[in-house]
Amino acid sequence: MKISIETTVRAPVAEVWRAWTSPEDIKQWNAASDDWHTVSSSVDLREGGAFSSRMEAKDGSMGFDFAGTYTKIVPHKLIECAFGGRSLQVEFIEIPGGVTVRETFDAEDTHSIEQQRDGWQAILDKFAHHVENLR
Repeated sequence: MKISIETTVRAPVAEVWRAWTSPEDIKQWNAASDDWHTVSSSVDLREGGAFSSRMEAKDGSMGFDFAGTYTKIVPHKLIECAFGGRSLQVEFIEIPGGVTVRETFDAEDTHSIEQQRDGWQAILDKFAHHVENLR
């Protein structure tokens, strides 16, 4: 099953794209809640290139690597990737006054659809807030 979420970012597409693909920026926004953080990130932004973000609970109780391979890149428009046998599509859609960022990803079996949607949406909302506060 596919899950889609989206947010609108009030910023030019070049700024949105840079914040999405910059390891330093990713460490600032890539967490679903304040008790988690991303401690390291790497991006090789090309088809066949790898990405990885180490996400950990701030209390050190758990963590995981969100990692995969880019399968399609259309600058300022689209990023597709594969991770853990699943796929993710990120669309950057220019609209008046900003960019709609839409993520569509394969659901996993461990968490409910609602939990997955809520967690991914929280990260996406944090991303929008981060980009808008850079201005």
